[in-house]
Amino acid sequence: MEVDPIEKLFGELKGSFDTAEPTDGHRLRFLAKLEASATEKTKLKRNRVIWKPLTVAATLLLLCTIGYNYLYTSPSVQQQVSKISPEITNTEFYFASVIEDQIKKMQNESTPETQKLIADTMIQLRNLDSDYKKMERDLLDGGNSKLILSAMITNFQTRIDLLNEVLEQIEEIKNLKKYKNENITA
Repeated sequence: MEVDPIEKLFGELKGSFDTAEPTDGHRLRFLAKLEASATEKTKLKRNRVIWKPLTVAATLLLLCTIGYNYLYTSPSVQQQVSKISPEITNTEFYFASVIEDQIKKMQNESTPETQKLIADTMIQLRNLDSDYKKMERDLLDGGNSKLILSAMITNFQTRIDLLNEVLEQIEEIKNLKKYKNENITA
């Protein structure tokens, strides 16, 4: 018959068990250690009790801040301007698409002879765009809205006129180059 593993273990350990009586005062020392351990655990629990509400409050504050920033983001400058004057949004869209088309035409006509002219035009367009952004801010700050809206439209027209002039100059440069080449070959 098979021997139970636990009985086998106790059989092997027979005689090695400490069966002597503990020394005097052992019980008091054990109780003192137990009591010290209990007071230490009580202190840790008190610390946990204090920190728990603080961590919950910090978490709630963080969630509220994130929620507020997510839900109540301030409207963009474009949205604010369109609230003041809804027509400007349509006007701006129209002019921006015309300007974008002319810029593409201008860049498609780029040659070594016209690169400097195109680069200068792009710098002037950036300056006009920064002026436009200043006008938007002035409009939001409560300036004379009719005057500022008129200036904004004039800014767009100036950009279109500039691009038209540059496209004409590019055509002239192409024609001069073509004319020169015809005279040289003839």
